[in-house]
Amino acid sequence: MTTIVRTEGLVKRYDRTLAVAGVDLDIEAGEIFGLVGPNGAGKTTTLRILATLLEPTAGEAEIAGWSLARNPNEVRRVLGFMPDVFGVYDDMRVWEYLDFFGRCYGLPAATRKRVIGDLLDLVDLGDKRDAYVQGLSRGMQQRLCLAHALVHDPKVLLLDEPASGLDPRARVELRELLRELRSLGKTIVISSHILPELEELCTSVAIVDRGRVLASGRISDIERRLRVGAVLQARVLAEGEALESARAWFSGQPDVASAAILPDGMLELGFRGDEFGASALLRNAVSSGLAIASFSRAASDLEELFLQVTGLDEPAAAAVTA
Repeated sequence: MTTIVRTEGLVKRYDRTLAVAGVDLDIEAGEIFGLVGPNGAGKTTTLRILATLLEPTAGEAEIAGWSLARNPNEVRRVLGFMPDVFGVYDDMRVWEYLDFFGRCYGLPAATRKRVIGDLLDLVDLGDKRDAYVQGLSRGMQQRLCLAHALVHDPKVLLLDEPASGLDPRARVELRELLRELRSLGKTIVISSHILPELEELCTSVAIVDRGRVLASGRISDIERRLRVGAVLQARVLAEGEALESARAWFSGQPDVASAAILPDGMLELGFRGDEFGASALLRNAVSSGLAIASFSRAASDLEELFLQVTGLDEPAAAAVTA
């Protein structure tokens, strides 16, 4: 895979406030990459630096091979930026709004007409072409601003809290739209403090807090670096005393540190072994007569991983990032 967004030692200081404290990112082309963190973690500042709206105090960054410091205009041609607080021109119709930005990017009239039609279809606003912008709902305005960021067909999209303020239906529509954009070859960098949204959407994440990247990579890889062993879940076709006997059997196995019955009847096992050990445990359970209906590793959700990583001291967090 090709790295399309790279930062090295990115720092942004405001007087005595360190907003970004040495951020290193490597984002591969075609990813939906999430910047995960609480408000004030440095996500928006990082995105604004990447969008060439802020100059870093120190460090380097490249997008699609172009240096932000040496080639800002080339960078602007290959990226689209959607801020957390977006502005629209209320006295414009929807098509005029996109036509205005197409003119700003120097698109010829015939190209603008085609691009506007394609973008309105993409963001499902074709029937609102002649509507005034101020008459759109917030979700529709959000999609219009996304279309604005796509007018010049950028390779990279930077989206700052795009789901903020949207109702559940609009959030679902936004997720589907971003997946479609990825299928069209776009690389998407998205920041949010709404962790379930990113977990369903992102291929990789960086967990950010106090201006630092505490962990980065695919969620499964971060989980693997954090944990010794794994948590396994087994569903046994048993109830009452038979289920308790199954729990006791698992508890007595050498690599099982703990075994508990969850409220839904699932057995949760704290397991110290590797994948080969888990396979052997399943084989032995079946050989012993347990009726195993399902047996799998329990994946951590992003919220749990965030709480684990932000609770680490700096040397431990550095080990997770490495």
